[in-house]
Order: sequence, then C-alpha cells, then structure tokens
Amino acid sequence: MYFLIDYDRSAGKLMSMTPFDANQAALARSQRLTLELEHNAAGRIREVVILQAPSEAHIRKTHRRYFETLEELVKLAG
Repeated sequence: MYFLIDYDRSAGKLMSMTPFDANQAALARSQRLTLELEHNAAGRIREVVILQAPSEAHIRKTHRRYFETLEELVKLAG
C-alpha cells in the first residue's frame, strides 16, 4: 500500500492521509504533485510525502512524528 501524507510542520499536525492500493502508485504520485502545487500556489509550506508499507499500522509505528504530538514522542524517548 501507499500512503499520501500531508503534514503541517509548523503546526505539528497531520492534515490528511490518503491510502492507495499497491497498483495505484502512479495515481498516488499524481495526487502528490497536485497537492504540492496547490500548497505552493496558496503560499503554504507543507511536507507532502508518499510512504509505502504493508498497512497503516506500519506507517503509524515507523513514522510516528506524523501521528503523535511532540509531547507524546518525548515521553516515548524518555
């Protein structure tokens, strides 16, 4: 599976996550480009990425910073 992530770094907030089936890689890339162009035109600074993993649970484990607050991450590190 692929996951299109739209993350607002300054707010520390996940704005959206869109899943795509394994055979939809081209569609995911196309939507990523569209989203990046929209943000750029609006003057928004966002992190837009595509991640590949077997499931959303894997993404939530391996890329926690997109899903947890800074406080939650600090607690995990301590």
